[in-house]
Amino acid sequence: MLSSTKLHSFASALIIYALSASATQELTLKLTGTEIADGVDNLKVVASLSNTGDETLQVLNDPRSILSSHPTNSFSISDADGAAPSFNGMKVKYSPSFAARKNYTNAFTTLTPGQSVEVEHDLSNAYNFTQSGASRYNIIPASTFYIYDLQTQEVSKLKAKIQGEHSSKLHGRLAVSRRSFAKRCDDDHDDDEEPTGPAFQKCNHKQRRQIRRAVQVATKYAHNAHDYLTDHTNATDRYETWFGEYNKTRHRTVTKHYANLVEQGYKNYTYDCGTCDDNGTFAYVYTEPDAFGTIYLCGAFWRANATGTDSRGGTLVHESTHFTKLAGTADHVYGQSGAKDLAKEDPDEAITNADTHEYFAENHPALD
Repeated sequence: MLSSTKLHSFASALIIYALSASATQELTLKLTGTEIADGVDNLKVVASLSNTGDETLQVLNDPRSILSSHPTNSFSISDADGAAPSFNGMKVKYSPSFAARKNYTNAFTTLTPGQSVEVEHDLSNAYNFTQSGASRYNIIPASTFYIYDLQTQEVSKLKAKIQGEHSSKLHGRLAVSRRSFAKRCDDDHDDDEEPTGPAFQKCNHKQRRQIRRAVQVATKYAHNAHDYLTDHTNATDRYETWFGEYNKTRHRTVTKHYANLVEQGYKNYTYDCGTCDDNGTFAYVYTEPDAFGTIYLCGAFWRANATGTDSRGGTLVHESTHFTKLAGTADHVYGQSGAKDLAKEDPDEAITNADTHEYFAENHPALD
């Protein structure tokens, strides 16, 4: 027979199992805002994210989600005819696993059951309606969130339920004044620096040394990736892990991307160290034509290793692929597991994903 102590332990385990089995993770997302916007600068929405489950959730503050007020591509916007504005906001390097592992301040938003958080978004900072024109637009928020489990220290995805629909009729001004981007310049050039080296904005001496090392690594990554693709014109484990099923057209596309990165080099950028103070973000760029060449470095960049997965060198590869004339990539997914899944599910989208290009170039762990 089982002792009373063992019976008590067994009963406790059953209770814990039953409670965990019955616990549900659920998020509900709702948009409210301007019904009629007289000018795009008045086109604002408030996103409300509610924990409608019965388990406390640690929701990572992904800069592409509605939890961030940064002008990222957090919404799908179109009218009844399918016309959509152009996106002209920030393209960001972010790693959910890195953010969770570092556990820095403001890494996630904690929502207890029944709790909500609201974030206002000024859509004029991220979208230009000049081409799509005045119309009534349906506005749908990105609904996938990353959840961090404090016990297992694992990150998983959770898709929020969208409550209701939101649309806004836009007329009048269709775009705000373009941002003013500084031309390539160095705010304090050191005498011992290469005259043909990278330019810096608001970077201290330690940061400059780290950037110069990252430039060397990114240069090597881009060259090695291009050489590998040139030498391997058939299916390989490395290619198909990151870019999916091999075909010649997709292979030519990514080979051209890396050729463009090699030709541009990494000494010909301006690296800004003082604009972004977001600890969870590695870096970002704007992809408007007059914004070409400036990479804004953020808190996670300085915490990353020089080489390896999600490295400083790899971050420069990631961000440079966003520039339209080099590769024009988007941030369809983040992280190695997401990039691998994308390669299997949608190779055509994988060859336009920035993290995919970074991980192929970093090749860590190494694949043949």
